[in-house]
Order: sequence, then C-alpha cells, then structure tokens
Amino acid sequence: MSSQSEKADLLKKLHHSGKMLVLPNIWDAAGAILLEKLGYPAVATASAAIAAAHGYDDGERIPFDLLVAIVAQIAKSVNVPVTVDIEAGYAADNETLKSNIRRLIAAGVAGINIEDTDVLTREMLPVGEQVEKLKLIGRVAERENTRLYINARTDVFLVMPDLPEDQKLALAIERGRAYTEAGAHGIYPIFATEEETVKTLVNALKVPVNILAKGDAPDLNVLQKLGVARVSFGPSVHRAMLLSMEALLKNVKESLSHHPVTGLLT
Repeated sequence: MSSQSEKADLLKKLHHSGKMLVLPNIWDAAGAILLEKLGYPAVATASAAIAAAHGYDDGERIPFDLLVAIVAQIAKSVNVPVTVDIEAGYAADNETLKSNIRRLIAAGVAGINIEDTDVLTREMLPVGEQVEKLKLIGRVAERENTRLYINARTDVFLVMPDLPEDQKLALAIERGRAYTEAGAHGIYPIFATEEETVKTLVNALKVPVNILAKGDAPDLNVLQKLGVARVSFGPSVHRAMLLSMEALLKNVKESLSHHPVTGLLT
C-alpha cells in the first residue's frame, strides 16, 4: 500500500492527467470499496452524505471525532487516494484547525475540500482570513513531513445567487487566484453551472477546476471539453441511494400486505 504522501502525489497527478477526474462522492467504506472495484482512481466523501448517514444535519453538526473515525475506516479500506470534505475545517480557531489537519493526515487522507463560508452565519469569510487558513494547512502538512492535496472551495455562486453572473464570476476568480497563491492546488467554484462561466474560470485560474455535477450544469462530456479537471457529485449519490431504497422498501411493504403469510416468497 502506498504512503499517505504518495497517495497525495497521485491525487495531484490525476488532476493534471488531461482526463477529467470524476468523483461520485461516498459516505462510508462500502461505497469506497465499490468505487475502487469499479475502477475509479480516487475516492471523495461528501460532508452532507456522511452527516445524514449518521443522523446529523450538514454544517459541521457531526462530531469531528466521529468524522475522523469514519474517514480513517474509508482510507483503510481502499488503496486509492481519499479526499475528504471538511466543510470549513470544524475549527473556531487556528490551533483547532492545526490539530484537525494533523488528525486527518494521520487517518490517511490524501486531500481535502475546504470552503470559504462561515458555517454559523452562512456568510463568506473575508478573503484574507481564508488565505491564512490555507497557508496554515500547508504549513501543518510540511511539519508533518507529508503532502496534502488542497481543493479550495469558493461559495460565491452558492451564497450570492442574486448577484449578476459577471460579478459572481469576477469574485470567484479573485478568490480562486488568492487561494492558489496561498497554496491551494485546485479551486472548486461550487454551483458554477453556466457553460461560458465554467470556460472562463478554467482559463482564468490556471489550476485544476472542480465543478459540481447538477441538473443545470453542462454534461460530463461538455465539462471535459471545457478543460474541467474534476467533477464532484456532492450528496446526490446518497440521495439517489435513499430513493432507490425507498422504492425497494415500499415494494416489500406492499408485497407483505398482499401476501401476509408468505410475503415475498410467493
């Protein structure tokens, strides 16, 4: 099995291969094992899916200790790199953030997503504050004598939906460039969906761009042609799984009501 640093290097290489890295986000070891079995070269988690699967709302409501235990089990279960959605870092101060990053590295994590929204206010953090967080994460990895792929998420398109598209685009580029200078390896402008917007982001940022696959986003083939390096699915795979389970369980219940003695065996 490769070391944590080797997996981080591989994760970085996958973002620069010229082939779009498609990451259907999972929430447990079973999902990670399935992705590896199907030939996916890396595994990504979704914070909302992990939270929901364990009875918590998204927004850093799940205890960090529990999150680390889940992540460690996922990382241990596969040989491919694992990148983890850590929301805003689960930390109210820099010392806690340092500790959290050290624990994630120890758990075998090769990469992280970190967002620039305050989980309490749901407002975007000042650029300078997020820049300092990214620099701190880079320093922690260096001191741990390891590497960590940092995917810096900017929430301009998510938290400012009423802003004109050109203004959202300008803000996303400004933040993306600042985060890259601070040590981020890739930029995740979540909820950027317009084809021309995605194209401009890819050309302007010069680092791997991560796009969320959603109903109003271009399809995967178009995103590949636009030069997108990575596509995430967020909690949509978890929601699809629950819908599939719901349909199955409804069929079970209906079958039992029609055949109360023998149930599905008839």
